[in-house]
Amino acid sequence: MKRFFSIALCIIFIGVFDACAQKLVILHVNDTHSHLEPERSDDLNGRGGFIEISAYVDSVRKAEGRRNVLLLHAGDWNQGTSYFNVFKGELEINILNAMKFDCVTLGNHEFDNGIEDLAMRLDRLDAEVVCANYDFSSLPLSSKVKPYTIVKRGGRKIGIIGATCKLSRVVDANIASRIPEIPEVEETVNKWADYLKNEKGCDMVILLSHMGYSADLSAVTGLRNVDLVIGGHSHTKLDGFKYVEDADGKEVPVIQDWEWGLEVGRIEVD
Repeated sequence: MKRFFSIALCIIFIGVFDACAQKLVILHVNDTHSHLEPERSDDLNGRGGFIEISAYVDSVRKAEGRRNVLLLHAGDWNQGTSYFNVFKGELEINILNAMKFDCVTLGNHEFDNGIEDLAMRLDRLDAEVVCANYDFSSLPLSSKVKPYTIVKRGGRKIGIIGATCKLSRVVDANIASRIPEIPEVEETVNKWADYLKNEKGCDMVILLSHMGYSADLSAVTGLRNVDLVIGGHSHTKLDGFKYVEDADGKEVPVIQDWEWGLEVGRIEVD
């Protein structure tokens, strides 16, 4: 049976939202890696995969109301099973659309078939795609990948900033060399977080990261105006949040949800 984390953040964000806000439920996954079906190994029999994730998401939306549920993917929906090898990532896009993901960030394996191939697939993706620490302006991805997006759920205005890992270390050099990295990820995230909080009036700012758990923990110490970090890339299995002090001394929760859809994070904000 899949493990679902259900964690209330009402204490962390108390006083930030107005009295008219409803309960917000954030559902998030990472590193699903083309695992559509439940795992069949002895220790994971019947667990994981997009089929099970989808059933759970549908049940939460039915119980809580579609407008109160935010669905996020922290990257690497591609690569890992024969589904990707045969369908070249098209099937994963169909699934993300069918499940109505609100926002995703890019993992390194999204680039496995090249930039142009990814651009064609993202053109069909309904979800917002965010990544702030790379410059896509000169690439076919420029019309789809943005540093941030704003989503309204649960009576709240939520800013979501994306960040991904060092592509030069994990992506084919001929591909990675074409994508300029924006150095100092903390500075970049802070710029957009300040803009979202103080100019766009967002009630909450989420960093949707594919940098890896250790990198997320390290980055938080230099961040401001970020309320929550949802991560991926390192396939880290956790039993709840890790709280890290940001540059202003605020405790920021950091979370990640293992791999292959074996866990779905559920965060409730009252």
